[in-house]
Amino acid sequence: MTLSTQDQALLGIYLNDHLAGAVAGSNLARRLAASEREWTKADVLDRLAIELAEDRAALQDVMAAMDVSVRVSKTWAAWTAERMGRLKLNGRVFRRSPLSRVLELEAMRLGVEGKAAGWRTLRAGAAADPRLDADRLDALIDKARGQIDTLEQLRIEAAAEVFSGDS
Repeated sequence: MTLSTQDQALLGIYLNDHLAGAVAGSNLARRLAASEREWTKADVLDRLAIELAEDRAALQDVMAAMDVSVRVSKTWAAWTAERMGRLKLNGRVFRRSPLSRVLELEAMRLGVEGKAAGWRTLRAGAAADPRLDADRLDALIDKARGQIDTLEQLRIEAAAEVFSGDS
């Protein structure tokens, strides 16, 4: 299927926006996993960080198949925004706040929800566009659902630890 010039431009904006989110999300996941080595769920965070990096690569594969160029300015902006988010103190100045874990897990969950929506949007067009691999998109959608469930469980556990007075 050939998209009009305008539709291809819109697709480029859409996919680059999702790539920017994937860059920020995978960076956050990697940092959270590194920061939470002492938490009982550190191994789960490590696995999620790897999966989110894999998903970012999958999106780049889709972009290449769809003939969409990466807009480096958007990925740099996302990289910068993720780093600026680190400046939020969450009640502590000199050491990491237990609240940071909760907020970062919430941010990751929101990001994965957005990623899943992006995969579903692409999946809706797979029947009409042979450049989109419907089976791969289905697998990515299922993977995102699992990540959402995992992040929600981690968030609930982290919040319980913070707000029960055990932190």
